[in-house]
Amino acid sequence: MATIVDKIKAIEDEMARTQKNKATSAHLGMLKAKLAKYKRELITPKGGGGEKGEGFDVAKTGDARIGFVGFPSVGKSTLLSNLAGVYSEVAAYEFTTLTTVPGVIRYKGAKIQLLDLPGIIEGAKDGKGRGRQVIAVARTCKLIFIVLDVLKPLGDKKIIEHELEGFGIRLNKSPPNITFRKKEKGGVNLTCVVPQSELDLNSVKQILGEYRISNADIILKKEKSTDCDSALIPLL
Repeated sequence: MATIVDKIKAIEDEMARTQKNKATSAHLGMLKAKLAKYKRELITPKGGGGEKGEGFDVAKTGDARIGFVGFPSVGKSTLLSNLAGVYSEVAAYEFTTLTTVPGVIRYKGAKIQLLDLPGIIEGAKDGKGRGRQVIAVARTCKLIFIVLDVLKPLGDKKIIEHELEGFGIRLNKSPPNITFRKKEKGGVNLTCVVPQSELDLNSVKQILGEYRISNADIILKKEKSTDCDSALIPLL
C-alpha cells in the first residue's frame, strides 16, 4: 500500500510531466489541491496521533510566538540562551537539540515566546529526519526566524525556504485576498469581484471536494489562478 510520501511523489511527478496551459490549468489545480492535502496529513496525521512527536510542540504562552528554524549546529540554541537566558544544550556536533526548547522575552510590554526548534535537513518536506515534526510546530508561529551559517547563508536560506514552502508556510507574503466561509447548507457560492481567467465555479467545487467541503461562500477579490498555494488551499 502506498504511503503518503509515495502519493506526494507520484503527484509531483505527474505535475512535472504536465504542460501548463489553459487546457490543463484545472487538472493542475486538482493535483495541487491533493498535494496540499497529503502534505497536511504528513505533519498532522488523521486522528491527531503519532507522527507529531512528543516534546516538539509546547504550550503557547504570551502575545506572540517566534520559531528559530535552521540547519543543525548554526547557533539557534546559543541565540535563545543569549536572548532569553534559557539553557539549551550546545555542542560541537549536529542535532544537539532533539526537542523544542522554549524561552520568553518581553518587549515594550509584550510577552513573546521563543522556540528553539531542532535542526532540519534538506528533504524535510519529504519526511526526512525530524522535518515534519519541526515544520508542524513552525506552522504555529507568528514569525519564523531563520538562523543561518555565516559561511553559506544564501544557499542555506534558499533551501530552508523551499522546505517550509513545501508545507504551505508562506514566508514574507501577504495572505490571499479571498473571503472563505463554511456553512451548513446551500452548496458552494462563488463571487468574483474581478474577472477570473482560470478559476471558475466548477474548479472551486473540485478543489473543495478534496477537503470534503460541499457548502461554502467564497469571494475572490483579485485575479487568482488554480495555483492552490496562492489561492484557496491556505484558507481550508
